[in-house]
Amino acid sequence: MTSSVPRLVVAAPSSGSGKTTVATGLMGAFAARGLAVSPHKVGPDYIDPGYHALATGRTGRNLDAYLCGPELVAPLFLHGARGCDLAVVEGVMGLYDGAAGQGELASTAHVAKLLRAPVVLVVDASSQSRSVAALVHGFASWDPEVRLGGVILNKVGSDRHEELLREALDSSGVPVLGVLRRVPQVDTPSRHLGLVPVAERRADAVDAVAAMAAQVERGCDLEALSRLAGSAGPLPDMPWEAPVGAAGRRAVVAVAGGPAFTFSYAEHTELLTAAGAEVVVFDPLRDERLPEGTAGLVIGGGFPEVYAAELSANEPLRRAVAELALSGAPVAAECAGLLYLCRELDGRPMCGVLDATARMSERLTLGYRDAVAVGDSALAAAGTRMRGHEFHRTVVEPGAGAAPAWGVTAPVRRVEGFVQQGVHASYLHTHWAARPGVARRFVERCRTS
Repeated sequence: MTSSVPRLVVAAPSSGSGKTTVATGLMGAFAARGLAVSPHKVGPDYIDPGYHALATGRTGRNLDAYLCGPELVAPLFLHGARGCDLAVVEGVMGLYDGAAGQGELASTAHVAKLLRAPVVLVVDASSQSRSVAALVHGFASWDPEVRLGGVILNKVGSDRHEELLREALDSSGVPVLGVLRRVPQVDTPSRHLGLVPVAERRADAVDAVAAMAAQVERGCDLEALSRLAGSAGPLPDMPWEAPVGAAGRRAVVAVAGGPAFTFSYAEHTELLTAAGAEVVVFDPLRDERLPEGTAGLVIGGGFPEVYAAELSANEPLRRAVAELALSGAPVAAECAGLLYLCRELDGRPMCGVLDATARMSERLTLGYRDAVAVGDSALAAAGTRMRGHEFHRTVVEPGAGAAPAWGVTAPVRRVEGFVQQGVHASYLHTHWAARPGVARRFVERCRTS
C-alpha cells in the first residue's frame, strides 16, 4: 500500500530568510481553515516544533536523516502525519546545507527527496530586485531531483518592489505563491541558542503565531499551496511504531519539563510508554519532590543556565534527585540534564550527583557526532553505536568521568560524559527512534533497580 498525505517542504537559500515565520504561518493558516495539519521540522531543532504545535494543536516532530538514518525519515513522517489532511515541513539552514562534510545528508533537500515532497522556497527579497530570478534559477536547477514548486517572497518593501520582483521571476518558470511585507510584530525574540522556547513566553508566543498565520493568510495563495501539497508523490505506507516491551509491572519514569527543560523528542515518551513505563512529567522549577513511585528519571535538554537561581533555590528537589541517583535508579541526562546533575552551575549549587562543575562560555559547541558506548550503562550496552548532536554554550569540567558515557569517533576522537551507578549523563542529544532498544533497556532497569 502507499500513502499520499499532501505535504510541502518550506526551505530557504539561507538561515534568517523567514522559514519559521512562513512555515508556522502556513500551519496556522491551514489549521484556521479547519484542516488537521501535521507539523514537522528538518534537523535536530527542539524550539521551532514548539511554535508549530501552537499553530496546529498537534505535537511538532523532527525529521533528522543523520540522527535517525534516511530510512526512518518517511516512516517517522507518516507516524506523525497519521490522520492529517496536510503536512508542512520546515527546513533547516539553506536548502542544500546538511551535515558538515557529508554531502546532502540531513539537508532539507535530502529530506524533501526522501518524502517525495515539493519545495517552497522562502526568499528574503529585502535587498534585491531582478537578481532574485538568478537566485531562484540556481536553486531550482542545482539538483533536478528536488522539485521547487514555488517561491514566497519575504520582507518585500512596497508595491513597486513587489512588481519588480514578479517581473524578474516571470521567466524563471517558478511561480510566486506569496508575498509578505515587513511586519515587526511577527518577530520572535532570540538568545544564545536561537528562539526563546514557547514554554517561557506562552502568551506572547500565542500572539506571535497568530500574527504569522494572519500574515500568511493575507499574503499567500493558500489554494495554490494546497494544490502543490497534493502533488506530492506517494510513499510506502509503513509508519514508524514504537516497539512494545516485555510484559511486566509498569515503572514510573519521571521526565523533567517546564521552562528550564523544553528539549525532548516526542518519540522518546512514546518509546518509554511502549516499553512499559508510566511517564510522568514534572517541573524542576516548581515541584519540590519527584512524582510518587519514581523508578527512573529522564532529564533532557533546555536552558538551566537561564534558570540557575530558581533551580538552585529548589533544594528539596535537588536533594530528591541526588537521593534517587545514589540509590542506583536509572537516570538519563542530556546536555541541560548533565548541567543539572553537576555540583554547581555558574557558581550556584545544583544536584551534586556528578563530581563536576558547569559554567557558561562564549564559545558555541555545535554539530553532529558519531559515538559508541564505552561501557555498560542504564541506556546502552558497551559497543552500542549512536549518532548525536551537540548544541550549547557551556563547559563542564571535567568533560568525562572515570567511566565515560561515550567515545566520540567523529569529528574528533575523545571520551565524553559520565556513567556511575544508574546514571548516564552526556552533552549528546540522541534520537531514541534510531535505537529503540535504548528505551527498552532503560525501562527494564527501572523495573529491576
